[in-house]
Amino acid sequence: MTQNTPLYEGKAKVIFEGPEDGTLIQHFKDDATAFNAQKKDVISGKGILNNYISEHIMMAVGELGIPNHFISRISDREQLIRKLEIIPVEVVVRNVAAGSICPRLGLEEGSMLNNTLVEFCLKDDSLGDPIIAPEHIFTFGWATPEELEIIVEDTLRINDFLTGLFLGIGVRLIDFKLEFGRYDTEDGIEIMLADEISPDNCRLWDAETNEKMDKDRFRRDLGGLVEAYQEIARRLGVKVPQIDP
Repeated sequence: MTQNTPLYEGKAKVIFEGPEDGTLIQHFKDDATAFNAQKKDVISGKGILNNYISEHIMMAVGELGIPNHFISRISDREQLIRKLEIIPVEVVVRNVAAGSICPRLGLEEGSMLNNTLVEFCLKDDSLGDPIIAPEHIFTFGWATPEELEIIVEDTLRINDFLTGLFLGIGVRLIDFKLEFGRYDTEDGIEIMLADEISPDNCRLWDAETNEKMDKDRFRRDLGGLVEAYQEIARRLGVKVPQIDP
């Protein structure tokens, strides 16, 4: 693990200064949390799996022409990433009703939505990441209308791509969460995808059995989280080091 003093430590990752200006090192922990960190555990190997899977998906998203912070994987647990000014808005994409939206709106888990639903949450654990409207984002200066337009456009393109990618390996993309940030370039500020894309922030169900292959296995005490993540990696063709139980 990088020995520098952490700049930031979240529930699943630690951020360190990078080797060059404008870069950071993102370290993936084995910590598992749910329900705004009210439930916690350490699951050996989870961080390694998320690192490799997120690398694979971020590179594929980059090939679509969607800029993101990923530069390279530098170890089993660490990535070199671009240093962004993170926009404090989480973008939640829902294709199927699951998770918090079900009790909130009285929906049955697994019911299809008439269209892809994009929701926004304020990125603030102390407030429970409350749902917000675009008007909140503009009023409080978290992002401009132009920035939010780019974010939503990129989000929908990512959803279309990931839906097809996962369906091709027999997995349904139920919902997922994205984060974005601002990157200072010679040509001005560019909006970029940040954070990670992995089974930690995606709901993934087996297309035939609807078996959960994501962090819901931890949330719901189903067990077998590492095995589910390993299966996602295997289907994606991602080679991951041997993880001892």
